[in-house]
Amino acid sequence: MPRVKNGVAHHARKKKYMEAAKGARGARSKLYKAAKENVERGMVYAYRDRRKKKGEFRALWITRINAAARLHGLSYSRLMNGLRKAGVDINRKVLADLAVTDADAFGRIAELARGPQA
Repeated sequence: MPRVKNGVAHHARKKKYMEAAKGARGARSKLYKAAKENVERGMVYAYRDRRKKKGEFRALWITRINAAARLHGLSYSRLMNGLRKAGVDINRKVLADLAVTDADAFGRIAELARGPQA
């Protein structure tokens, strides 16, 4: 039986890591072992941060909604509670976008949240 070598597959695998490490600095883009470690670490961060990004955006939206709500004499929690009681089903992403781009529409929504006593 002939000897089977793994040269082609090994080179392809190596090339894949070296291509992925192109933008790294120094040995991390030149030497295979360092490049492989760099790429694998980067993949771990990318996986983690794709999940983390969702929470970061939610925090940003809440901050923007709170700032806009305070301009209308409400806190974030009172605004959201008022909207829930008024039956307004609008998500934080859209609310934050309205707060930034269309202050009049956000003002009307804040009036809805304030309720009949306004």
